[in-house]
Amino acid sequence: MTNLKGKNLISITDYTKEDYLTVLDLAEKFEKNPNQPILNDKVVGSLFFEPSTRTRLSFETAANRLGARVIGFSNPSATSLQKGESLHDTIKMVSSYTDIIVMRHHKDGASRYASEVSPVPLINAGDGANQHPTQCMLDLYSIRKTQGTLDNLKIAMVGDLKYGRTVHSLVQAMSNFNAEFHFVSPESLAMPENVKNFATNSGLKYYEYDKLEDVVPFADIIYMTRIQKERFPDQLEYEKVKNAYIMTAATLKGCKDNMKVLHPLPRVNEIAMDVDKTPYAYYFQQAQNGMYVRQALIASILGYADKVK
Repeated sequence: MTNLKGKNLISITDYTKEDYLTVLDLAEKFEKNPNQPILNDKVVGSLFFEPSTRTRLSFETAANRLGARVIGFSNPSATSLQKGESLHDTIKMVSSYTDIIVMRHHKDGASRYASEVSPVPLINAGDGANQHPTQCMLDLYSIRKTQGTLDNLKIAMVGDLKYGRTVHSLVQAMSNFNAEFHFVSPESLAMPENVKNFATNSGLKYYEYDKLEDVVPFADIIYMTRIQKERFPDQLEYEKVKNAYIMTAATLKGCKDNMKVLHPLPRVNEIAMDVDKTPYAYYFQQAQNGMYVRQALIASILGYADKVK
């Protein structure tokens, strides 16, 4: 077991394969016994400069189930940022009150900058279209739980692969497990070259498609993503691709028995409600898994992993 005490999580590449497995194994313990108040003397800063439901609430629930107190905000318009306070000064101030900071920000690279300013550990809860490493961790947990392994899987990623920070992180993490990647997107939302190069440099294969149906017969995981209206600088471009992929129960005819559909949520219309009733839908359990993984991360980074039962 690796020691993660005091270690920031800004990019999924900050952690090693052994670190991932340490967190996943600890998350399994929390799934069996989620209420473990081992952090009664700790304060978690929750700074959400960008809207969030699952990530913010699962982090705050994780902290509460660990016995920690939570301070912070989910509406930056009600803070001194409206008076012109810099991110630097906000982080300096909050770090003096807390033992660890969880931060989501709309700007790429904001979490890395904040971690360099903060004297306490910082977890990136999403920075622009860049990275979402804790979502990636819960994705790894969900994949391992449903497939029984992380090794040698065929992972299809569908939708907004250009702005989708969750898929960027997942490619980087799954490159440690000899994954084969299948990227499905409109040409304008293709996986960025730097992410594809990462896979190539890791010695892994990837393939690109424009039709969802092409990957259904062989994928172990189909990772759907929302076409993110808020990321588009040109709304006319969004209108062209907003309904590019709509998965229905009929779409999944002929898929592998072990196949599971994942989605970081929220969904709009890219997964029809009838998919929810199939044995392949796993996205709501995936979201629940986020709490266990975030408990494991907070406990590990604060140096309390050995207290977990």
